[in-house]
Amino acid sequence: ESVFRGPATGALAGPYVSQFLLQPVRLGTVACDGRQTTAMPGVDYLTQWADWFSLQIGENKGLGTQLEPGALRYIRNGRDLAHYVHYDSSYSPFYQALWTLIGYGDRAYTENNPFMWARGQEPYIHFGPPDAFDFVSRAAKPAFQAAWWQKWMVHRRARPEEFGGRVHQNLEQVTVYPIHPDVFASRALRRSREKWGTGLLAQAYAEGCPPHSSYPSGHATVPGACVTMLKAFFRESFPIPNPVVPSPDGLRLEPYGGPPLTIGGELDKLAYNIGAGRNFAGIHWRSDMEEGVKLGEAVATELLCDVASGYDLDDFGGFRFTRVDGSEAVVSPG
Repeated sequence: ESVFRGPATGALAGPYVSQFLLQPVRLGTVACDGRQTTAMPGVDYLTQWADWFSLQIGENKGLGTQLEPGALRYIRNGRDLAHYVHYDSSYSPFYQALWTLIGYGDRAYTENNPFMWARGQEPYIHFGPPDAFDFVSRAAKPAFQAAWWQKWMVHRRARPEEFGGRVHQNLEQVTVYPIHPDVFASRALRRSREKWGTGLLAQAYAEGCPPHSSYPSGHATVPGACVTMLKAFFRESFPIPNPVVPSPDGLRLEPYGGPPLTIGGELDKLAYNIGAGRNFAGIHWRSDMEEGVKLGEAVATELLCDVASGYDLDDFGGFRFTRVDGSEAVVSPG
């Protein structure tokens, strides 16, 4: 119920997959739903030394992911999430979420939107859809840049795939790397060796991990930034209408009958779903995800400071949103 979830309160409530990855969305006049191609269950990659080593030296680039035959499916498990974040791009999940939020109507906007209470005006350039789209798009690149700085100039952390190679070489007594003995005593390693006969970490992607360092995850930093911008723009307490869960086979959506789900909670959940998808793929550590979301949130907070100063509205009291640690943030125009 919790081991693969993020630490934010919203990420711990209700179904695992965010409503923003499941509910149908209308992109203007174009209707879309959340079904996707899915990766073949039980098919993992780079589990044998020859395949792993040839990829490390640039010989084997992978043959592509084997897809599950038949109908498109809604995201229902970790492998489906890993497949989704294999082909998404930058802020695309949050662009989709924004269309969904706009579809909820004016009541879903933040209480701090001064146009919500005006009789003769409506939000557009300020606090309307064009403004919201700018919020999301302007957050993605600075978040990526912050992640890249940490990756290349500070941490240069090895990927799980590479660490698995070191574990395997220790087990085969090829060389000795300084690895904590708890790793070799873990049930996860034992089960993996029983299945594959090696100490390598199975990968969901045929090409393995990206060729840059692991910490933090760009697929967590960008979500942290984008959902922060959306939480500042929309009312976090607004209840999600008609929440759903995927059927076990992913072929249909079924009504969710648990406690109410909110915009704020489902946005937090969306951020951690995207980050966790890369963890399920085997290409990131959990801390890459958790700390990456925090870094993205910090980037977005700085952006909101810049944005707030440009609103020349006497009745605008500033942006308010809930951080992933549960505390409230207020960004005032001054």
